[in-house]
Amino acid sequence: MHPFLARGRLGPYFAAWLPIGALLAALVRLAGAASWLEAAVLVAPLAVVYAFICLASWYPCRSLPMTAAQLPRTVFVHAGAGVVSTLVWLFVAATWSAALEAFPAFAGLDQRFPRIAAMLAAAGLILYALAATLHCAVRAAGLAAEADARALEQMLAAREAELSALKAQVSPHFLFNALNSIAGLAASEPETVRRTTVALADFLRASLRAARCRTITLAEELALVEAYLDIEKIRFGARLTVARRVADAVLAVPVPPLILQPLVENAVVRGIAHLVEGGAVTIEAHADDAGLRVSVTNPYDPAAAGRGGEGLGMANVRARLAAAYGPAGELVAHAAGGTFRAELRLPPADLQASAP
Repeated sequence: MHPFLARGRLGPYFAAWLPIGALLAALVRLAGAASWLEAAVLVAPLAVVYAFICLASWYPCRSLPMTAAQLPRTVFVHAGAGVVSTLVWLFVAATWSAALEAFPAFAGLDQRFPRIAAMLAAAGLILYALAATLHCAVRAAGLAAEADARALEQMLAAREAELSALKAQVSPHFLFNALNSIAGLAASEPETVRRTTVALADFLRASLRAARCRTITLAEELALVEAYLDIEKIRFGARLTVARRVADAVLAVPVPPLILQPLVENAVVRGIAHLVEGGAVTIEAHADDAGLRVSVTNPYDPAAAGRGGEGLGMANVRARLAAAYGPAGELVAHAAGGTFRAELRLPPADLQASAP
């Protein structure tokens, strides 16, 4: 659709022609071709007519490519359209002038019209050129906006694909470690293996369902974490304990699904699993002015080379946070004195989204 016929632009467009019509009438009067009354009555409707005619300059602008290589062709087409538009306008002007001749106040106007026509011809070509320039500028702005919109859509699609790929890596990683737990119990505790297998199936079902969501609440994420820890407790027994200190106010905060799970898994696999006496995995969550803070703390053996630090899951979490939040989301990990702490930091906007 024509850009001036939509979006409420037609009124301002015709308003811009009011001073143009007044200027044309003044030029006709000052050239001595007509009185003020004759100039006003002759030119006023002609300005309205030409305003409509110049709207047609949009269509060549829309159909011709906006490139430097096509500039000569564009100029040629608009020059031809300008000449045709001006001739049509002059025909309307001649017809209107002849009609006014029937009134005594406009006697002799028809004989003076050739001088007026020469002035209108020059003005018509100039006004068409201005209208075509305006329409081409509107077209260029529209193309730029469309390009920006496409670039944004492509960026969002790429980010969604990246998030999906990262999220798809989570479940296989969980499954690998859970199956290791089951394999360790297969020979000595078949009943425990059965219970673990059932628990694993429930956990995987819940995690796959969560992975299809863009976000889930922190409460739902914690439920997945607890299901995973229940499986690991079957394997580690009394060696694994869990402490949870989570503020009720943050349970409804939306978080990426399976974003906390790798931190807990890292605590078990690279920390608790390598301590003879085991230890406690502590999960804490609260909100402050900087956003949501969720931390996982565990003991580890500093003497065990390559243990107690960050695994593949932690790198995955960092990549997902960067893709989802940019610099506003981060994972901070710190190891000291036999204790490893990993903290998720999510932006305040997520807290606002969870507010009732």
